[in-house]
Amino acid sequence: MLEDITPFIVMEVLEKAQEMERNGIDIIHMEVGEPDFDVPPCVRDAVINAVSTGKTHYTHSLGNPTLRSRIASLYKKEYNVDFSPENVVVTSGSSPAILMALRTLCDVGDEVLVFNPGYACYANFVRAVNAVPVIIDLNPQDGFRIDIEEVKKKITPKTKAIFINSPSNPFGALIEPEVMKQIADLSITIISDEIYHGLVYEGKAHSILEFTDNAFVLNGFSKRFAMTGLRLGYLVAPAKYMRTLQILQQNLFICAPSDAQMGGIAAIEHADVDVSRMCAIYNERRKFIVEGLKRLGFKIWTEPVGAFYVFADARKFAADTYKFAFEILENAHVGVTPGIDFGSQGQGFLRFSYANSLENIREGLARLEIYLKTL
Repeated sequence: MLEDITPFIVMEVLEKAQEMERNGIDIIHMEVGEPDFDVPPCVRDAVINAVSTGKTHYTHSLGNPTLRSRIASLYKKEYNVDFSPENVVVTSGSSPAILMALRTLCDVGDEVLVFNPGYACYANFVRAVNAVPVIIDLNPQDGFRIDIEEVKKKITPKTKAIFINSPSNPFGALIEPEVMKQIADLSITIISDEIYHGLVYEGKAHSILEFTDNAFVLNGFSKRFAMTGLRLGYLVAPAKYMRTLQILQQNLFICAPSDAQMGGIAAIEHADVDVSRMCAIYNERRKFIVEGLKRLGFKIWTEPVGAFYVFADARKFAADTYKFAFEILENAHVGVTPGIDFGSQGQGFLRFSYANSLENIREGLARLEIYLKTL
């Protein structure tokens, strides 16, 4: 299975862009999904204080008890769902949470349903635990919406879980609550990636825990609180799996960084104003880039309402957008992610991140316009 794991193409674009920057070329980065903001001041101060006062030792393997309690309170406040802090594992970013959830659920040859297009790494995490990703195609003509009948066709006795992601990467779309309920009613375990919760500009994000407790919820502090480098995530899981998850955490990761956990407590307690400010700025950028891409001739089948991505149809300009993305980088000096990174249904598309300043987005679109006129 390991030989089937594919490269994370956005990182290859980024690494090529960084090589060009080392050679003195100015690059506008619209490929990576990383907030361009610094951590909120309350987080910075909490981390500094933790280091200054010696709070730099191992925590409980499942995480700082105060942080786990704050996470449970956050979900109660925002979604009116109840779960015990004992159902929370604090992790070093959300990636270990994905790995542990799958390792807990899957044996060799088991199946996990993943959507295409969808977050690039889900299928590779499934392969990494020697399970089999089963692909469910989403179509642009349907706005990449989930068809529950197509999901049902893919369920077999080997199906152990299904991944959902709302707000989504790469679309920035929300899954409608009625669709979430339909998925919950399928009686298979749901792995719900809620990492972009808190970054919603139209409508409302719903947690899968509003509809079922047969779910593993992935979340973290990287996107909402601009804490990517602090590597702090968490997993909410049914009680029956917690001992297994604890054993995995103890052996594979020991615990999440103690100073980052103190920053996480501060973020939940004090950073709402900072998040609101960042959301307002993202929203301004969102509106600008959507209109700018349309003006350049890109078609957007589903406009983003959350996260910080636009998934744009570039088939007017190129059939092979893997090659096209690197041509844009070489010729326009703008980094974008080829849609094929998110599955075969993404071929012909490009993902643009607006986690960059409005000034840089404006410059990136201008460079892109000049290049497109040469085609």
